[in-house]
Amino acid sequence: MRDIIVKANPSEAELRGLGVSNWPIWTKEVSKFPWHYDEDETCYLLEGDVTVTPEGREPVRFGKGDLVTLPKGMSCVWDIRKAVRKHYRLG
Repeated sequence: MRDIIVKANPSEAELRGLGVSNWPIWTKEVSKFPWHYDEDETCYLLEGDVTVTPEGREPVRFGKGDLVTLPKGMSCVWDIRKAVRKHYRLG
């Protein structure tokens, strides 16, 4: 299985090129829950502090200003330590 990819502070040009500002926004309060990815997700965090722990792998922490790719087929646990607000794209 592919790894979670975290790119800290991507450039405005990169974000524009991806069309991030046109992606839907998802919000979630401080919480902890299991999740499974049926398709790739790319997201850009506007707010938040999160640790995602994939089954059988090391935890990955990311937050505000990070561009994150979460791979199709991954089962994990989301641990939201500071409420999340993110743009996201599936597929």
